[in-house]
Amino acid sequence: MWRTLLLSLLLTSLATLARAQDMTWEACHGAIGPSGPVLSDCRPLGDFVDPQGRELWIRSTIPSPSDTQPSALYVAGVASSEAWLNGQRLGGNGVPGASARDEVPGRYQAIFPIRETVWRPYGNTLVLRLSSFHGGLRFAGPMTAIVVLPYPYPQRTALMAVTFVATGALLAATFGFGVIHALRRTGSSLAMAGMAGVATLQAIVESLRPLFNYPYPLHAWRMSAIWALAAAFAILLVAYVTSRFLPKARGLMIGLALGCVGATVLLPGFDNKTVWALILGVTLAVPSAVAGVRLRLPGARPALAYLALFLALALGFPEWLADFSYFLLAASLVLPLLMVEVVRLGRDDRGREAALTRAVSLPDRLTVASARGVELAPLAEILAVVGADDYVELRLVGGRSLLHAARLDGLTTQLPANFLRVHRSVIANLAHVQRLERDGDRWRLHLSEGAPLPVSRARQPAVREALEAPHAVGALSA
Repeated sequence: MWRTLLLSLLLTSLATLARAQDMTWEACHGAIGPSGPVLSDCRPLGDFVDPQGRELWIRSTIPSPSDTQPSALYVAGVASSEAWLNGQRLGGNGVPGASARDEVPGRYQAIFPIRETVWRPYGNTLVLRLSSFHGGLRFAGPMTAIVVLPYPYPQRTALMAVTFVATGALLAATFGFGVIHALRRTGSSLAMAGMAGVATLQAIVESLRPLFNYPYPLHAWRMSAIWALAAAFAILLVAYVTSRFLPKARGLMIGLALGCVGATVLLPGFDNKTVWALILGVTLAVPSAVAGVRLRLPGARPALAYLALFLALALGFPEWLADFSYFLLAASLVLPLLMVEVVRLGRDDRGREAALTRAVSLPDRLTVASARGVELAPLAEILAVVGADDYVELRLVGGRSLLHAARLDGLTTQLPANFLRVHRSVIANLAHVQRLERDGDRWRLHLSEGAPLPVSRARQPAVREALEAPHAVGALSA
């Protein structure tokens, strides 16, 4: 397992070193003989090794190591593989075959240690047998590394450590914005929870290769998930910035983001798809941030600065964006916004308490506390109060309704006498009652407008008595 981690941490570096070695490959007809592979009709290979949909024998002549340090052949890509050096078998990763039925898929990454006695002073022949019949999607660069390097390769855990820290921060932000949305039902908190959540998932998916040497057929699903999560982050970023600073254009900008970011699926190479999905999302968010700066809206300048930094890093260092910078940039955005949101909600709560205190002196109105703030509802316009756990729905004349952060039991004692509990979850305003009517074995209370209210059997006598009282308004028919 530690070998897999070692290779995965530096896969990008391995690919770079592989190119630096400038290994020249030949494609051959091959078979396994008594003393190793037997090759014939070898011809120079093109720009890259591509075993997709075929069995491929390749060979290269490599120099001996310049020191006595142990070395290994590192192979990474969507293929099963088998390797020989100077006729000596180094090992196998799965079982390559001439067809999908003959092949046993290997792991995405493989390390083949090389014994010191295998090397010759010069003219070392490296032979690989590859096949890839189970990859699912076709990759433009199926083999990301075929290279001989010191064994074991020096570890560089700083990159993974930073990624894990960023992942933890994003996960905390997801939870924080999720709690805020559950309590306040604000659209901005939902968008930020979504952004932090998809960035967290992408960090986890990105970390699968260092932590889990998966079978190569899963690579297509992993790369597809990385692109899809990056595209979702880009679209949510556009939705958030536009909602904050240019709400009138929210529908238009989200539509453009869906079209432009979605079109990146047509680009060649998953790295291109992912990077351009992020770049396009950030670019489409810039006009809304600029509009916010012109309108001098709070938070617009930091948002524009963040987007500019994102674009600068994306265009200047595209190879780092998806693997590393993206997580740091996402965390640097959502964590400060989480703190700002918490401070803002605390300020709103204090303002709401002050408004509730001022409203106590208005006995003819009900002070309604909701996610949108505080609203005064005249008691005469309330038709009924319907309970819903920790909230109640106020049904008002004209078909309006309000959600009130209160419990039905508490309102029963606060409302005046003409509000009567007619069901365990319903309080009715008797001033708007038209009639009490029997419907089979159930009772219904008809109001001046709106749907009839249910009346429980236990409360039916009290309701009838209240309606027959001289002060009751409306006619009673049974």
